[in-house]
Amino acid sequence: MKNDKLALFGGSKVINKSFKKYNSMGSEETETTKSVVESGVLSQYIGGWCDDFYGGPKVKDFESKWAKYFKVKHAITVNSWTSGLITAIGALEIEPGDEIIVSPWTMCASATAILHWNAIPVFADIEPDTYCIDPKSIIKNISPQTKAIMAIDIGGQSADMDSILSIAKQYNLKVISDTAQAPGSLYNGSFTGTLSDIGGYSLNYHKHIHTGEGGVLVTNDDNLATKMRLIRNHAEAVVENMGYKNLTNMIGHNFRLGEIECAIGIEQLKKLDKIIKRRQDVAAKISDGLQNLKGLHLPKVRENSTHVYYMYFMTVDPNITKASRVKIFQALEAEGIVGLGLSFANIHLLPMFQNKQAYGSNGFPWSSDICKREVDYKKGICPVAENLHDNTYLGFQMCMHEMDDNEVDLFIKCFQKVWSNLDLLVE
Repeated sequence: MKNDKLALFGGSKVINKSFKKYNSMGSEETETTKSVVESGVLSQYIGGWCDDFYGGPKVKDFESKWAKYFKVKHAITVNSWTSGLITAIGALEIEPGDEIIVSPWTMCASATAILHWNAIPVFADIEPDTYCIDPKSIIKNISPQTKAIMAIDIGGQSADMDSILSIAKQYNLKVISDTAQAPGSLYNGSFTGTLSDIGGYSLNYHKHIHTGEGGVLVTNDDNLATKMRLIRNHAEAVVENMGYKNLTNMIGHNFRLGEIECAIGIEQLKKLDKIIKRRQDVAAKISDGLQNLKGLHLPKVRENSTHVYYMYFMTVDPNITKASRVKIFQALEAEGIVGLGLSFANIHLLPMFQNKQAYGSNGFPWSSDICKREVDYKKGICPVAENLHDNTYLGFQMCMHEMDDNEVDLFIKCFQKVWSNLDLLVE
């Protein structure tokens, strides 16, 4: 950037205050929390076979309402979506050494939940326009050890479930949908996350709706639902009295969500449609304002699907802008935009996977006999995800910010100002 023109960016910046922090809580959540506290029943779980094995009244009510909203047979609450992923993988009877194909463009728990059961994550690349796992890359990564696919519904929309389910049927694989970031989005008229063997959603503080921490698993399979409820609540202490015979992965946990969180969740679920509509309106306005900026590629919405915009994913083409995305990012920040990011994830490049060291210090499970083949995590196995991270990605965290219409206009003006002065950013 030319020193004599640095003052243009930030000298009289477009935005002079931060966007309001996203907050979906209101008086309804305050009142319901108070009522639970006054009842004295903050949790009603018992880690043994009795009526309270399934939790208290708010847990059961929230699960019922979630199942009805998402049109599924079973909804099972857990204390985090990480716990939910661990629970889902265990319920699919994954064996040590089995492989599960997963995207690198996600939160690390999607892969570490696989390691929890001593299974092996295998990373498939992502689609360049939706950032969801690429079915063509899934096929390339299938081996005799592959037992499941984890489809990440990243950023706010569904993965290509028609293709993924077709692959799963062809190779006799199970499918998990990690729909942490896309609650309420639709795929061919069905709710994202409900088409796989097991799906689920996150309820931590920066999701569309939340309970502080938490998650919800969904399935239409009675047997899988039973297994997940067992893993959630000390399975090993329950199965004998319950009369359940299958001990596969029946080392249970305390993954239970409490009464306060579920009471809040009931109120939050009522707001989901309104929250999604506002996100979609804001995203549409931003896209309309930025559509003519050359070299800036805006989010693509999959055909016959809806997007709920946890993130507003963009890419910068430096061959067109001539300015690097780093310089563009710095100029946009100088103009007052907060919540932009240059990276999302490439979890196959984390030290755990590069060093193949998870449990202890000797490389387990990769170094053990349960790992039937050499699994490669070197840079270059996911070129689309890696190029996004290294060169082109520019994302806006809609999940963290709540903009009114005036702030959306200012956001657009920031981009337009920077784009009209790109020549100043060319090194």
